[in-house]
Amino acid sequence: MIPRILVIAGSDSGGGAGIQADIKTVMALGGFATTAITAITAQNTLGVTAVHPLPPEMVTAQIDAVLDDIGADAVKIGMLGSAAVAEAVHERLATRCAGLPIVVDPVLVATSGAALGGARVVDGYRRLFDLAALATPNVPELATLSGDPVDTPERRMAAGGRLASAHGTAILAKGGDAAGDEVIDILCRPDGAEPSLWRDARIDTRHTHGTGCTLASAIATGLGRGEPLEAAIARARSYVRAAMLAAPGFGAGHGPMGHAL
Repeated sequence: MIPRILVIAGSDSGGGAGIQADIKTVMALGGFATTAITAITAQNTLGVTAVHPLPPEMVTAQIDAVLDDIGADAVKIGMLGSAAVAEAVHERLATRCAGLPIVVDPVLVATSGAALGGARVVDGYRRLFDLAALATPNVPELATLSGDPVDTPERRMAAGGRLASAHGTAILAKGGDAAGDEVIDILCRPDGAEPSLWRDARIDTRHTHGTGCTLASAIATGLGRGEPLEAAIARARSYVRAAMLAAPGFGAGHGPMGHAL
């Protein structure tokens, strides 16, 4: 079975993150990627210089075109770009993708530090969490979405647990942005069950552009194939770490990973 993964996200002109990274990831892991582009960005490894959100009706037209013909086994949501797009995507998925595993990567800040959404976009992501099987916030995103302090693994676990309970979805509280030599990712479940933790030594590299996009798309591909959530997360984490080590060395800033390995 080739899992069909519908990716709803923004375009990265530098090719390291966004739709470009999503497509590379899904294909590398044996899936078939379809897309609904939400925004066009001008960016490279040094930062984002311009963002142009697409009209909501164009985003939903792409979703409809894919679902009407090719279909989908899982959905991955990344950058939304505007509150109007977030609302339109929520409406479409609520009516057309019930029962499909949806992975939401709440892209609020680029690796370079550029803001990619305002308060209303944050609210839009919160609504999408209600439809999702999993959301994958990093440290600053978890702080913004939960309103809680997240400066320790224990606090990230608590904030992730409250967010999971509030939205009825699993939360993978990522630790790549936290300080320390160890990366700790924490899976919090909506039923209050004991969280699952993954611990790995931090990879010392500047080639981290698109790690969040890549992880979420890899998880969605696993879920689309029918893998259990923990297995899909574990496989996706291993893929991201391998891609970081296979980085081609491009750019002067936060460089892209080597998705093809």
